[in-house]
Amino acid sequence: MKAFLLDVKKYRRYSGNKPAIVLVLTNQGLWALCVYRISNGIHKGKLPKIIKRPLLVLAVIWQKWIEIVTGISIPYAAQIGPGFYIGHFGGIIINASSIIGANCNISQGVTIGVSGRGENRGVPILGDNVYIGVNAVIAGKIMIGDNCVIGANSLVVKSVEKNKTVSGVPAAVINNNTSKDYI
Repeated sequence: MKAFLLDVKKYRRYSGNKPAIVLVLTNQGLWALCVYRISNGIHKGKLPKIIKRPLLVLAVIWQKWIEIVTGISIPYAAQIGPGFYIGHFGGIIINASSIIGANCNISQGVTIGVSGRGENRGVPILGDNVYIGVNAVIAGKIMIGDNCVIGANSLVVKSVEKNKTVSGVPAAVINNNTSKDYI
């Protein structure tokens, strides 16, 4: 629950301090995050299996409904740090094995998914304070360092050192600007 409160705090800051209840009722990104945080709590919880399994079934149904309504797919098994912000809803796919650090921003149309073959097959690990632009794809067994910016429409299939901005298809470092001005 603490992580969701930090998510809401970030949304409030970005909205000019609108009341939390208004944001929770009107923002599809927060709907998806709320369902994710509750479902992830059940997944990580130490409940007896006889209770946990039916709750997870209900959570999956709830998540699927949110995915249909918002176009945001965040599986309960993904690991997402607090202060997560979804700038605009729609077309967002996050792989269940993804790891996303704290205080990250994600735009519409973003995919964080599996790619690669053999020992290179896997999903990304994103550090803290990462900004991901519109329609970016981050795929494969790669690491995105802290404070990185992923430019709009980029395809990132190789690891990115911390404090870098990447853009393009395939993405390449374009400068050493951090995400400070984006987050």
